This record gives sequence, C-alpha cells and structure tokens, in this order.
Amino acid sequence: MNRTVLRALALTLALVLAVPAMAEISASDIKAFTKVSQKVEDAVAEAAASESTLSEMRAEMVKWRTTFTAEQDANADQIATVKSQIAALGPAPEEGATEDALIAKRRTELTEQLAKLQAPGITATEAASRADSIIRTIDKLVRERQADKLLRLSPSVANPVNWPAAASLVRWMGAWIYDETRWRFTQPVNYDELRTNAPLIIGLVLAALVLLARGRRWMMRATDFLLGKTAMRGRNLISGLVSLGQVVLPVLGANLLVIAIDQTSLFGPILSELFRDAPVFLFTVLMAWWLGARIFPARPGVESTLSLGEDGRAEGRIHAVSLGFAFAAHQLLLLWVAPHAEDFLGATSDLAADQAQAVAERADAALSVLQAPLQIFAAVGLFRMGQLLRRKVMTTTEGDDGAFRRQLMRWLGTALLLIALAAPVLGVIGYVSAADALIWPAVASLGLFAAVATVQAFLAELYVTLARGEEVRRDALLPVLGGFLIALASLPLLALIWGARIEDLLELWTSFQNGVAVGGVRISPTSFITFAVVFGIGYALTRLLQGALKSTILPKTSLDKGGQNAITSGIGYVGLASAALVAISTAGIDLSSLAIVAGALSVGIGFGLQTIVQNFVSGIILLIERPISEGDWIEVGGYQGIVKAISVRSTVVETFDRTDVIVPNADLISGSVTNWTRGNKTGRLVVPVGVSYGTDTRKVEKILAEIAQAHPLVMMTPAPFALFMGFGADSMDFEIRAILSDVNFKLRVLSEMNHQIAERFAAEGIEIPFAQRDIWIRNPETLQPEAGPRCRPCPPPEARGEEACAVAPEPPEPGEGIARLSDNDGREDGDDRDAEDGDGPEDAAR
Repeated sequence: MNRTVLRALALTLALVLAVPAMAEISASDIKAFTKVSQKVEDAVAEAAASESTLSEMRAEMVKWRTTFTAEQDANADQIATVKSQIAALGPAPEEGATEDALIAKRRTELTEQLAKLQAPGITATEAASRADSIIRTIDKLVRERQADKLLRLSPSVANPVNWPAAASLVRWMGAWIYDETRWRFTQPVNYDELRTNAPLIIGLVLAALVLLARGRRWMMRATDFLLGKTAMRGRNLISGLVSLGQVVLPVLGANLLVIAIDQTSLFGPILSELFRDAPVFLFTVLMAWWLGARIFPARPGVESTLSLGEDGRAEGRIHAVSLGFAFAAHQLLLLWVAPHAEDFLGATSDLAADQAQAVAERADAALSVLQAPLQIFAAVGLFRMGQLLRRKVMTTTEGDDGAFRRQLMRWLGTALLLIALAAPVLGVIGYVSAADALIWPAVASLGLFAAVATVQAFLAELYVTLARGEEVRRDALLPVLGGFLIALASLPLLALIWGARIEDLLELWTSFQNGVAVGGVRISPTSFITFAVVFGIGYALTRLLQGALKSTILPKTSLDKGGQNAITSGIGYVGLASAALVAISTAGIDLSSLAIVAGALSVGIGFGLQTIVQNFVSGIILLIERPISEGDWIEVGGYQGIVKAISVRSTVVETFDRTDVIVPNADLISGSVTNWTRGNKTGRLVVPVGVSYGTDTRKVEKILAEIAQAHPLVMMTPAPFALFMGFGADSMDFEIRAILSDVNFKLRVLSEMNHQIAERFAAEGIEIPFAQRDIWIRNPETLQPEAGPRCRPCPPPEARGEEACAVAPEPPEPGEGIARLSDNDGREDGDDRDAEDGDGPEDAAR
C-alpha cells in the first residue's frame, strides 16, 4: 500500500508539473488518433485486456485528450476579429431580400474565412470528446472488475479442509528458503566475494547495530533533555522534531544492514527480497508507535489531541503499536508471501491447466487462512480504539468550540466499531477481499488522521514560537487555516487508501483545471486566481489612494471633516466597483449569460433586501448632502449624542452616558433630526426661575440680566436678556435667554448660572418659593371608628383573673367636624378622597 501511495504522489506531481504540448493538430495526427482510438475501443469491447494493458491504453487516450483540449481554442483571436467584421456589415438580409453586391461578396468571403478558422477547433473538440468517452469506458470496465474482485467468495477459514493448504504453504516456504540458503553457503565463490567486501560489510553491520540498538534511546534522551529546558523557546516544537529521530535512526540502521547483507551474496533472491522489505515493515511499526506517543503522550501534563486520563493514554499507545504490528504483518503477507504462494506450493510452467488451477485454488485457500488471524487481531485493536474515541466524547467537558470536534470523534469511533464487528465476520465467511477492504484502510486511515493531527500541532507550535507574543494562542486564525489546508491536502491520500485509483484522482484534477460551468460561465482555477490577484491589486490601490487623500491632501483643503469623509468613502466605493469590473474582464469571465438569471433573481432580492438597499441609498445621500457629520450633536428617535461614524448602512451615535446607538440611515433621512451643532456651535440657553409674590420684579430682572452678561460663554450679539414671563400658581416666573458661543457647554453654563442666581438671591433677600397646601378636613367623624362601648380601666395585674374586662359605651368628643378642603388660592374640593390619598411630600408630613 505504501508503494501505491508513493506511485500516486509521483504521478500527481508529474501531472501538476507537466506542460501539455500546444502543437497545432495536423491531418496525420487526426489519422493516428483515429487508428489508436479504434484499436482501444475494440480491446475494451472484448473486455479481455489485463488491468496493466487497460492502464496503458488509458494513459495514451489521456495524452490525446490533453492535446485536443489545448487546441479547442485555436485561432480564437482571429475568429473574434472575423466575427466583429461580419457584425460590422450589419444583419444578413431576410429571405427574398437583396443587398449590395460588394457587401454580399465581402460577407461571403468573411464567412468562408470564419469556417476555415473554426475548423481546427471543431475537429479538436470532436476528437477530445471521443477520447474522453473512451477514457470513461475504460474507467467503468476497471471499476466493474474491482467490484467483482471485492465481492469474490474465497475459501472460508471456518472450513477445516482449507487448513492443510496454509500449513503446506508455511512448510514449503521454509523448506524453499532453507534449501536456497544452504546451497548459497556451499558455493566457494560466495565466500570469495564475502572476503573481498568484508571491510565494508563489517562497517555497515556495526553502524546498523548501533543505530538499531541505541538510536531510539539517544533520541528519547534528547527529547527529554529539550523538554526539561523550560526556559527554552519553542522547546515543544524542537523536541517533537527530534523525537522523529526515534523512527529515522532505526530505519536507517535497517537499511544499512540490508546493504551489508546484499554485499555478502550468501542469501537467495526470495530471502533477499524479504530483507529489502524489512525496513518498510520496521518503519510501519515504529511510525505507529511514534504517532501513538504523539496522540497519547506518556509524559504527564503534556497537551494531547484526545483528553484522556493516564490509563486511557497508555491503552491508546498499546493499541497503536498493536495495529502497527498487524499492518506490518499484512504488508509482509501481501508483498512477500502472496506473490510466491503458488511457487511455494509447486506451481511450474509445465503444469497442465487443471493442475495449475488446483495449485491456484490451494494458494487462495492458504492465503485466506493466513489472513484471518491478522484480520481478527486488527479488528480487536480497532474496536478498542473506537471505544477510546467514544469515551473521549462522553467524558469531555469542552464548550461549544469543541462541539464539531466531538461530533467528528463520535462519528469516527462509531465507524471503527462497525468495521471491527463486520470485517472479521466477512473474512470468516469467505469474503476475504471485502474484509481486507474494510480492515486495512481503516487502520491506514487512523494513521493518516494521527499524522495530520501531529502536523497541525507542529504548525500551531511553530506559529506560537515565531509570533513571540505572550498572549498568542495555538487556536488563532492563522494556524487554524493552516491546519485546514493540511487536512484538505490529505484527502487525496485518504481516497487512495480507500481504493481510489490514481487515474481517478488525475481525472478529478483535470476536471478541476478545466473549470466548472455555472450558468453558462466556465470558472477555472486560472480565471479565479487571475480575478483574485487583479481585484487584490485594485483593492490595495484604492486603500492607498484613500489613505493619501485622508491624511495628506484633504486636510489641507477648506472642507470640513464630514466632507472629507464623504469624498474618501465615495472614492472607496468607486475604486472597489472598478476593481471588480477590471478583475472580471481580465479573468475572461463572461457574465452576459447570467443576465437573465440575475434579472429573475433581482425581483426576489429586491424585496428581501429592501431595507438594506434603503439604508444604503440613505447612507449615500447622507455622505453627499451631509445634513449631519461626524462630531455633530444630534437628537434622533429620543436619543441625544455625538455622531461617531457614518457608514453606508447605519450611523453610530454615542450618547452622553457613553453607549453607542446604531441608527439606520433611513431614519435619519425620513425622520426628524435635531442637529445642535450643524453649521456652527452657537445655541440658545433658557434658564427658568421663580420668586415669591411681593418681590420687586425690576430688581429681579436686573440681577438676572447681570448674571447672564457676566458669563464668558454668553455672546453679546445678540445680547442676553431676562424676561418676566407671568404669574404662576406659587411664584412669579422669570427666564434668562442667552446665546452661547459653544452649545456643547450648555449644561455647564446652566449649572453655573443657577449657582450664581442662588448666591445673588440670598444676598439680596429674594425668596424662591415652593408650593404650599392648607388641608381642611370635612366630616372628621368618618375617620374615627364607629361609637361603641369603651373599656373600663382594667384591674392591676395581681388582681387580674380569668374574668373579662367590662365594657361601657363612651360618647364622642364634641366639636369634631369641619367639612372643607382648600389650598392657598381659595379653591375648594369636595372630594373626601383627597384628604385620604396622602400623595406628595406635604400630605405625608401632615
């Protein structure tokens, strides 16, 4: 499986880096393609070609399709020119009508020229379509064969008849290796070669043994040393990379040992092949152990992807290593035993057809029996791993931020449990291929997920190390986006693990490069990147121009701040719209075919976005007319405050209690708005005051005028003045009316004038009255309880017994009863409830 993944990566890289030939298609090319395509179609129709042959034919068709696809737009510039020339001649005459001979001749020439220019593109399109059809037919045939292989019923391990075949395979495999090795050791020429290469062999063996025996231990000590350096910046990142040496050094030692064994010439080709595959098996086991240690760290206090306790982590590491051993054993069986199974069981080229068929059936039965224990062992590890993942979901206390992660863990754990239960059953029944297609991809997927999580953790740690900030978090936006891209890049590998062919991925990549058709518009990655780059440049230039105007040019003009902001915002809107139009044009996106769809959607969008559009238009009007500007003191909708910002949708008003009120722009346009500081900051102040009856009114008016004229913020033009407004219920009412040079200080001036009025009135003996009320009670007997017997004096306590006090009636006091309620202005109120309501501080006091 590792070889398949490496081959997929190599072919994918070759596809990305390859530049298809753009040569012009000739008649010989079309003839050659027709011959090859006919041959491939016949082979596919017979369905007798092998998978390797089908793969070769498919690759040939992909080359032809690439060539023809590149030529579909041949002569595009000339075709556009000729079409514009034909359009310049005007519409063609209707049937039965005639036109000028020169125009008709020119139209005929241009039409013939257009047909010649379009011919190569039409031919290329037709050939590309045929090649694509052949490719799809081959893919369908291969998928059908894969499905048949997956559902093939092999000999069941539950049938004891198949057990001797497995025992024979193991016995003859050992005998074959023994005989081959013994013969090699009896040949003097091999000893001569051993003596010749002895120094190299000894050096390689010593280095290999040191790396195998001590390399992992050295890396573990280096990791512990780096983690112990708590003051070292990025220690977690460096220690993680160093810990990878626990895998690299032993595998390097194994490769050195394999090279040394090859130099001895004492082992046969079958055993040498096993030795050459041994580093792959060792790498699988060590990588499983390393990933398990990263996901389930043994060091206390170390953060891990799964929030498990010490027991859960230890169990996770054990299951990770066991799955690694199972996967390595499966690779050994798949890469070494299976290719030689028929040879070990006695298959030769001179066997008859029925004998060869019998040997193949015995080999199939032997492999089925040998695979069953591995499948059951791996299924147990998957089952326990699924339980660990679900346990993490059940015991976690993460907030809403971890809900998506918990859901993924739940799904993954459930899938592992189902696979672990279903796959061994299928293998025992005889569907060995189906069981292998479930068990081993699940194991490899777990390894891939662990590798992706480890790389994401390294990326987050690298971000924290390079950011050099105390408050930098690992879950910041940049590392999260990087982790998402890493997960996205792992999807092709995941598809290969679960049986996708390399050709399928290459086909998807080709379709992605060709683009996606949306409403008649084809959007390809190239056009999207072009659009993004051009729009980004336009956006940057617009922001640069706005910054230059706002900070350098506009402050030197006579425009106020509101006008400057209006110009800056308008240039921003125009710049962004222009950048979008230029980007669309540069990317070659034709939006004319979307005009009908846009027209149909505009009605619904208009109704749905009516309020937003209304506010947007109102914002444009505010920026142009500028009835209010930033810094103005306004009153709208019952709120007063300072305008802080005007956007295209709303305006932010900061009230005097330091709260922000978001006012839709439509309310500012359609409603009534009081702007206290529009145009200038002057404003009128009115100070009401009342004095007692009998006070000299001329004197009061003079004092109030002097107070108003003495204040520094009161303007002398127009001059302030005091007015005798009238006779109130409790006082004679006066007002100071003055124009302030800065109305923003209105409350402060009001407070200061009130202080001065209180001081001057106290010095002059002028009284500021307050409301007075005289209460006259009518029918006071209604407020007393009804006349009844009154208690006689009770006896003293020592003489008091069980007898009740005697009662005797007592008459009410005479002279109680006045029936009038009046205030100081002589008005009367006959409502008795007014004497009982107790409203107001005066009533409560009385």
